[in-house]
Amino acid sequence: MYSPRSRSLLPAVAALAAAVLVSGCGGQGTTLAATSAPSSPAAAAAPSPSPALTITDPWVKTGEKGMTAAFGTLVNNTDAELTVVSGASPLSPEVELHEVVESGGKMVMRPKKGGFVVPARGTHQLTPGGDHIMLMGITGKVEPGAEVPFTLTLADGAAVQFTAIGKEFAGGKENYQPGEDKS
Repeated sequence: MYSPRSRSLLPAVAALAAAVLVSGCGGQGTTLAATSAPSSPAAAAAPSPSPALTITDPWVKTGEKGMTAAFGTLVNNTDAELTVVSGASPLSPEVELHEVVESGGKMVMRPKKGGFVVPARGTHQLTPGGDHIMLMGITGKVEPGAEVPFTLTLADGAAVQFTAIGKEFAGGKENYQPGEDKS
């Protein structure tokens, strides 16, 4: 005879029986993890929180050696200003945050003091001829379509990872080689 209490155990018993059946058919080394159903439909539909900083349309200029750069749009998903203070990539032993500014009548690249500041709920463009992520002494060829991993570090120590896609770009013939003047 079923009591209200035994009826409440039926779903758990059925789940246990299914787990035993599946584990018996799965072969050696199969591990099943127990999961619990959401307590309400609203809990099942709740979106996960957005990361504080994301990057849209990330790409890296193709190249064979020397230097190259990565671009995209940094997007701040928070109500507070965020500052990117450094970057890293397995493609390059040295990654710097750069800007392009006028100096002595010429446009020059230099490290961006203070990093990239992304306003609350705002964006910060990384573009050829402007702010960008500089890779110096790349250790491999970047071909069109290549996937290059990056990690950006924020002022609070948080890390943001993304993958940039290799893209051919002649642009304004930016010079990513040190000590060469193409003017």
